[in-house]
Amino acid sequence: MPELDIIGLSKTYGNIRALSDISLHVKDKEYVCIIGPSGCGKSTLIRCISGIEQPSFGEILIDGQSVKKIRIEDRQIGYVFQDIALFPHLTVRDNLGYGLAVRRTSANEMRTVINEMLDLISMRDRSNSLPRELSGGAQQKVAVGRAIATGAHLFMLDEPLGALDAIVRAELRYELRKLASDLGLTVIHVTHDQEEALSIADRVVIMKSGRIVEVGNPFEIYRFPKTLFSANFVGEANLLEGKILMVDGTLCTVDVAGHPVKVASEGKSIGQRVIVFIRPEFVQLTLPTEDGWPGKVKQVTFLGSLNRYVIETDGNEIVSEVSTADYSTGFAVGERVSLFLNEANMALFDYPKEGLEKEIGLE
Repeated sequence: MPELDIIGLSKTYGNIRALSDISLHVKDKEYVCIIGPSGCGKSTLIRCISGIEQPSFGEILIDGQSVKKIRIEDRQIGYVFQDIALFPHLTVRDNLGYGLAVRRTSANEMRTVINEMLDLISMRDRSNSLPRELSGGAQQKVAVGRAIATGAHLFMLDEPLGALDAIVRAELRYELRKLASDLGLTVIHVTHDQEEALSIADRVVIMKSGRIVEVGNPFEIYRFPKTLFSANFVGEANLLEGKILMVDGTLCTVDVAGHPVKVASEGKSIGQRVIVFIRPEFVQLTLPTEDGWPGKVKQVTFLGSLNRYVIETDGNEIVSEVSTADYSTGFAVGERVSLFLNEANMALFDYPKEGLEKEIGLE
């Protein structure tokens, strides 16, 4: 079963550096999602792994063996594109068997494998349909089945759900994940959809400007990001500038616009400029009280299960997300409120040398 090692991988196009010193280990049967801004190198990375692109520097090892001299068709890698690349004149059955036919698989074996694939993707009743007679989601399932039918156990998925409607995309993501688990596949899945990545990945890789910024499991990436870029890029974040007032062991007291907040952190010193990070769901709103941060509601957005509030307070704008299940928490634009920040769910980052905007920028 395939393990993948990427070591010091770089890719340049003339003066443009698409990938810069990428190193990553992907375990056997692991499902890894790669996210990042457009143009950050996500697709270039998996194209290099599969052999569609040749890296400028570095090594790619599958089960410890370099693939540098292995032809693309011999790498035993399945690849699924965003654009549904089925042969329009072939039926579902014939599309599924195309890779097997190219390899001159015997008719009996082809029939057996194709029938297994039809059952696997629940499309036996549509086996004689042409792609134009199928929905987008069904077409992409055939594309995935065709890749699996080749016998590959290492798969590159290049935004495979990006062209589908939201409801179909949500359903198919879980079907993909179940297929990978049931068949013991190793998968690298590129996506621009953060929710998709967080919901199905064993680990998430965040990229920016051709580099890996951070790698972690979905919970770690969301709740305990290691970089400011990750904190801001994944989900929504409040990033508040402050200064250390006091250090007591691993507990720092930070002045944020005249309000002292206590945050667990190490290696900080009195007077140091920092960024306080807190997710909107950990910002509580109440009617005005003496012990809360005073603020005024600037914007209200209904998100179904949540109300999203933008609150103006002491020169900052703080976002709060409150469950709509509790109707007593509804506030109107212009209404005065008090904010309470859940200090147990805050984190501190050193203030970036090149400034906050540069650090969290997409390029």
